[in-house]
Amino acid sequence: MTEFSADDHHYMARALDLARHGLYSTPPNPSVGCVIVRWGQVVGEGFHGRAGGPHAEVVALEDAGHTARGATAYISLEPCSHHGRTPPCIDALVAAGVARVVVAMLDPNPRVNGSGLQQLEQAGITTAHGVLAAEAAEINRGFVQRMTNGRPWVTLKLGASLDGRTALADGTSKWITGEKARADVQRLRARASAIITGSGTVLADDPMLTVRDPDLEMRGRRPLRVVLDSHLRTPANAQVLCFANSTLILTRDAATAAADELREIGARVERIAGTASGLDLDAVLERLAALECNEVLVEAGPTLAGEFVRCGLVDEIVVYMAPVVLGHAARGLFNLPQLERMCDRCEFEWRGVEHVGDDLRLTLRPKRGAT
Repeated sequence: MTEFSADDHHYMARALDLARHGLYSTPPNPSVGCVIVRWGQVVGEGFHGRAGGPHAEVVALEDAGHTARGATAYISLEPCSHHGRTPPCIDALVAAGVARVVVAMLDPNPRVNGSGLQQLEQAGITTAHGVLAAEAAEINRGFVQRMTNGRPWVTLKLGASLDGRTALADGTSKWITGEKARADVQRLRARASAIITGSGTVLADDPMLTVRDPDLEMRGRRPLRVVLDSHLRTPANAQVLCFANSTLILTRDAATAAADELREIGARVERIAGTASGLDLDAVLERLAALECNEVLVEAGPTLAGEFVRCGLVDEIVVYMAPVVLGHAARGLFNLPQLERMCDRCEFEWRGVEHVGDDLRLTLRPKRGAT
């Protein structure tokens, strides 16, 4: 096992900080940062800013210039060894004459996955990997998920009262949480490649599902809006169909007059496999992975939210909890089958509790080893 020095940790931490600059703009590519160090001094830095643009290694090498020769390159993800939108980064590292390359983690992309470091070693460059690997994987959690499991990372966002209610009995839900919490949701939307909702939410709330923070929208890209609509109930005047070319409607039967009407206004309508309870969510996520979606955000009512939880497809839950009580007749967070045994419960673990204005943002993930 490679022993890493305090300097290795320090410079890799900086590379990870740089990588985070691309969280909203690099998908479907991973977010990557690079630091070039020679004689104990940083001589070049860079991060991957946008898919199709120069990779972090190329930016950092250009920043370092001739001082990159004999230096160490700290990179948050293994450099690519194949031609994609840009040439392989290993070629640039070899040409620059770096002496050592340290990466936080191997690239989970099967087209790379170790071959980048192998080719660098064949060129006489010393390599090492594994420093701050968990932190690096967290930055690119969606890319890692898509490459290793064939589906995107799924974040389920919910707004709830203190007694766990999401809407009044008649469906009214605007607004349970405060303005700062609603603004914070824009950060989740901007990071997502796609936002999923159900036709019931479209009919009840008529959401736009857009990123409404100008700064985040400028830094990122418009997420794909995905409506799960088994029976094509989405009306042609629904707000989710504004910018209709960025809206995908998944349904049981896409060869109908209703589907044609939605296509005429620019929406994409596709057939997806169904189940007894609705659409096949595994098939939905596989389709989104094929569309190169790294992370998806689910903003839906208790039925669809419950189905994602029941199927074990939620990687993270973010609940914005307001200090209000709505009463027992109001709608709950999840519609789930009644449990007969306590051991059948869905278990989560806390990952964060933070104040957002007057509300709390609760972050949870499935408990490791939970059944």
